[in-house]
Amino acid sequence: MSVVTKRSSMVFYSDGEDHYSHRIRIVLAEKGVAVEIINLVGTIPDEVAELNPYHRLPTLVDRELTLYEPNVMMEYLDERFPHPPLLPVYPVSRAEVRLLICRVEKDWGALVDKILANPEKTELERLRKELTEGLVGIAPIFEDKPFFMSEELTLVDCCIAPILWRLPVLGIELNGKKAAPLLKYMDRMFNLESFQASLTEDEKDMRAPRIKA
Repeated sequence: MSVVTKRSSMVFYSDGEDHYSHRIRIVLAEKGVAVEIINLVGTIPDEVAELNPYHRLPTLVDRELTLYEPNVMMEYLDERFPHPPLLPVYPVSRAEVRLLICRVEKDWGALVDKILANPEKTELERLRKELTEGLVGIAPIFEDKPFFMSEELTLVDCCIAPILWRLPVLGIELNGKKAAPLLKYMDRMFNLESFQASLTEDEKDMRAPRIKA
């Protein structure tokens, strides 16, 4: 995928299945950044290992700058390409968004990573139950505003949506009245042009029947 509405000599080395890489691709698509996206699955090539001291994905290269932490990448892209803004203007609000991102990672992202690590059956069921309860428990928040506690798309949404997209792969199905606001939020997010543009072929396969024309 390459988006070409703005000029930039930028390369993004992305894991085509990973939710951390996916959040960066959403930001890139939302900003309309001219970028070469190289989706990799499996072995890290030598060129990435030389750029990233941790030898892992995602890795973002912008001219002489190399970034290898997803949250740093998102904030850098938001500052480098300020329109549309994905962080609030005021420091207090920006700090609140950063805390929400931190909570998404600690409360949900960590569970996703543990589930994908294929633990033994009892632990897997416990992790799925904990993640399901966490998602359903927060669902009422999505009744009031179109995005996560916001009238506009923010970096928080860019972190949440990749996790929600992967629920079928995680063996989780949300249903029932309590989950309804979250399901409506998922439909809104998944049908955004930028979200659709962010998907790799591997990610499309994760829930191909759910993609709306």
